[in-house]
Amino acid sequence: MKFSKKSRYGITALIDLSVYSKSGHVALNSIAQRNGISVQYLEQVFGSLRRAGIIRSVKGPQGGYLLSESPEHITAASIIEALEGSYYLPDEILSGEFSGNTAAYAIQHRIVDEVNRHLDEVLQNVTLADLEREYMNCRQSDEMMYYI
Repeated sequence: MKFSKKSRYGITALIDLSVYSKSGHVALNSIAQRNGISVQYLEQVFGSLRRAGIIRSVKGPQGGYLLSESPEHITAASIIEALEGSYYLPDEILSGEFSGNTAAYAIQHRIVDEVNRHLDEVLQNVTLADLEREYMNCRQSDEMMYYI
């Protein structure tokens, strides 16, 4: 599975978009500035997210971005797939490299298939709304902390 900087930045930007788009579209440079991400890099990330139908853009001088659907319907799996492609560990038996190798079959079925099943279970069940709530809880905790 890949969980690259692109995925981390993409998810971070989507959490920001989810929080700040409640009253309208959000400019890319605002998201970039709040999160310390280059605008040029976010343009690439948002291009992938737009092609996957996760976000939509509003053209014009007052343009920006909106989520295409509610955060409750956007899963971590769909975000990572949009940015990285498949998140599964590769099936090496089907690739032919380990064809006929019984150890490879055992590894595939007992490790790779199990990891993929659990990975899918987690990523399909975590939504952007869940991540937004976690973000807001952390932000609220940070605001309540007193430093001496």
